[in-house]
Amino acid sequence: MTSSLASRLEQTLRTVPDFPKPGIQFKDITPLLGRPSLMTEVVVALCAPFRHSRITHVVGIESRGFLFGVPVALLLNVPFVPARKSGKLPMPTVRESFTLEYGLDVLEVHADGLPSDSRVLIVDDILATGGTVAATCRIVERMGATVAGISVLGEIAGLGDPQLLAGRHVSALLSF
Repeated sequence: MTSSLASRLEQTLRTVPDFPKPGIQFKDITPLLGRPSLMTEVVVALCAPFRHSRITHVVGIESRGFLFGVPVALLLNVPFVPARKSGKLPMPTVRESFTLEYGLDVLEVHADGLPSDSRVLIVDDILATGGTVAATCRIVERMGATVAGISVLGEIAGLGDPQLLAGRHVSALLSF
């Protein structure tokens, strides 16, 4: 990613203090969604490190990861698979519980969503503690697929346990 793109992203994204709970510095991506040309550059940049990784599927994490995951999957010409919160998918699922910076949650993927020989790129907006992405990695691997990489818009340094994603190819366009 170019420093110009990083600079424009930093100027576009907003930090909302104490949302959704006191002490959380929420990264608001909605201004980016209102800038189609910048959003296009972001999607290209999210794909770039994984262009030659033989990606077969993109898994996007609910909900803001969908906004980036679907166009990434389209650009890579591979299927998109949603990782959703508990109870939102209609068919049998593979599920995983995890800890957020402000509570507990559960993610699910359709049990038939990933063939066992899949090479998966996980896409999300902001990597904070790493718990959500790590839970998604566990789901993908329990399904017999390989996590080929993780691509995020931004990473908040110093919040999570570095061991959660140790050994994974993580690409972040920005670091906060």
